[in-house]
Amino acid sequence: MKILAVDIGTGTQDIFLYNSKLDMENNFKLVVPSLTMIIQKQIKQATKRGDPILLTGVTMGGGPSAWATEAHLRAGFKVYATPEAARTFNDDLDAVRDMGVEVVSEDEAKRLPGSVQRLRLLDFDLPSIANAFQSFGVDLDHLAAVVVAVFDHGNAPANISDRQFRFDYLDARIRKLNRLSAFAYRAEEVPLIMTRLQSVADSAKGIGAPLVVMDTAPAAVLGATLDPAVAARERVIIANVGNFHTLAFRLGPLGIEGLFEHHTGFVDQDKLERLLHALADGTLRGEDVFGDQGHGALVYDPSPLKFGEGDYDVVITGPRRSIFHPRKARARKQGLRPYFPAPFGDMMISGCFGLLAATADVLPELADPIRASLYHSGRDGVAPWDAD
Repeated sequence: MKILAVDIGTGTQDIFLYNSKLDMENNFKLVVPSLTMIIQKQIKQATKRGDPILLTGVTMGGGPSAWATEAHLRAGFKVYATPEAARTFNDDLDAVRDMGVEVVSEDEAKRLPGSVQRLRLLDFDLPSIANAFQSFGVDLDHLAAVVVAVFDHGNAPANISDRQFRFDYLDARIRKLNRLSAFAYRAEEVPLIMTRLQSVADSAKGIGAPLVVMDTAPAAVLGATLDPAVAARERVIIANVGNFHTLAFRLGPLGIEGLFEHHTGFVDQDKLERLLHALADGTLRGEDVFGDQGHGALVYDPSPLKFGEGDYDVVITGPRRSIFHPRKARARKQGLRPYFPAPFGDMMISGCFGLLAATADVLPELADPIRASLYHSGRDGVAPWDAD
């Protein structure tokens, strides 16, 4: 059984081709630029040439592509966008127009002159991934499932903060189903408010396999729990320090005990340690995090988690985990001892491992081989060249 797992971040898309016949360490993987980085480069090239651009496709992750679009407009060049593509910048199309983007219908887009460079927005591009694997003689035929992670603020009403809206969504999902895989869905079950997840589902129609989509941070945290040193703990705090967002979960025997989410750009090691201490002792307040430009915090179980026991205090993962310097932590009295997990030997693919674990919950018909690979040792040792 083969499953394609793709964890899409701001900087990279991390890709893992799971084959149930292989040891996890022998499966094939890619770490390549995310599509928002690729679109950013294409827009910058158009800016150098002075070309007007048309953005089509679906709602995708902003960040680099949005910054390049803003720079293109500041340089005095035209930007057209179809409605779905325009929502990459803001779900409110009037706000997009206020940026200077001209929102056009699909028919109007077709009538634009040939001098306008056309760029298609999407987060998940299966044909490109298939071509990359095919160049190494690996085909993606007969996949049992495809699983994709993206970060989604959701479509907040005009009078509600995006940050508050996302955190209300996190709270609702945990109260409904208290496990990290609560943030994973079959494509046909994605809530309409989660527009970026829905766009991934829309752009993946016709792939010929079941599609599961999930939020990136819970996927990374779930993947980190597969590291043996993390799995051995009954209660643990795991912080995923992403390029844009830092999300920490306190986990215990009954599931999620608490969490907070902040913008990584507003967090340094000192602040992160204070937040982790407060999450551990149950005193962290949502309004304090929100007032500091973060999303918020929730504590479901106020019983404190004590630091200072075992080999480490907190688990730190994510592409910006270097914000946490062990030497600096040890030099301070309150410094926390971090553990940097590497499930199956690879931190960068943690999110993909979490996606697989979530898929076992969302698609129970595929659960047995996935769980055998993730949680059981003593595989048969099939060599990669014999795996087909």
